[in-house]
Amino acid sequence: MEARNQTPVLEFLLLGLTEDPGLQPLVFSLFLSVYLVTILGNLLIILAVSSDCHLHTPMYFFLFSLSLTDIGLSTSTVPKMLVNIHAEDQRISYPGCITQLCSVLVFSGLETCLLSAMAYDRYVAICHPLRYALIMSTRVCVSLTLFSLAVSILNGLIHSMLVLRLSFCTEIRIPQFFCELAQILRITCSDTLIHNIVIYVSTCIFAGVPVLGILFSYIHIVSSILRMPSSGRMHKGFSTCGSHFSVVTLLYGTGLGVYISSAVTDSPRKTTVASVMYCVVPQMLNPFIYSLRNRDMKEALRKLLCRTASLL
Repeated sequence: MEARNQTPVLEFLLLGLTEDPGLQPLVFSLFLSVYLVTILGNLLIILAVSSDCHLHTPMYFFLFSLSLTDIGLSTSTVPKMLVNIHAEDQRISYPGCITQLCSVLVFSGLETCLLSAMAYDRYVAICHPLRYALIMSTRVCVSLTLFSLAVSILNGLIHSMLVLRLSFCTEIRIPQFFCELAQILRITCSDTLIHNIVIYVSTCIFAGVPVLGILFSYIHIVSSILRMPSSGRMHKGFSTCGSHFSVVTLLYGTGLGVYISSAVTDSPRKTTVASVMYCVVPQMLNPFIYSLRNRDMKEALRKLLCRTASLL
């Protein structure tokens, strides 16, 4: 491998979803619409939580953080893709690729951690309601979020620094719409053993640990709800967790789809489409899931829109 011709890489080519010029306007319009809906939906959640004092609780603090994370993850990938399509230029600079790679890893890792923290919040609220205010204090919520952010940043920096050590031969075409770590490792001519080990470790941390935490929380939540004597309280308990469970199912379901598609197919195009379902679609749908299934959120959004309309 080391005997092959190696040249300093100044840029990569992002092949995107399709190389058919006739389909590029359709892809551009579709992703522009999805991105605008994602930004608008998550901004509404952020403004609603910030402006309504009734939503200044741990549950909505984590939702506020999740919306910021969704905006960050979508902004890390979609705008560059739109610029490339509009300019009919597939290039991305080497520093730009590393920056994008790091951003995607940071925000995706933070998202899984926040969903785990939200599951723990629901567990405490339902299983230990009398101690909820003590356990889920403002200090605890902020500490959980900052710790998740710090670990995610560390993970992104470690992978980025390892990528900086890689050598590339003649192939600089990435069959993705963003600089995905797995695709970068496929086109390198360096030994990736250490990087693969780090990937397995980080996957266990950012996928395995949150999943176990979420499963632990929901096993106890369901057990506690089923022991409730009143059917009304039982329904309220399930409805309290409904939005979060829907978001978790959407994120991990699409993530599992990406993993399966990568494992069973050699088609870069199918893998790219699967990645869209993981990096773009959940971030767009999360605000709708929380706003449509949550009465307090719908009321806060109604007040926010009424205040905005009165100002206009």
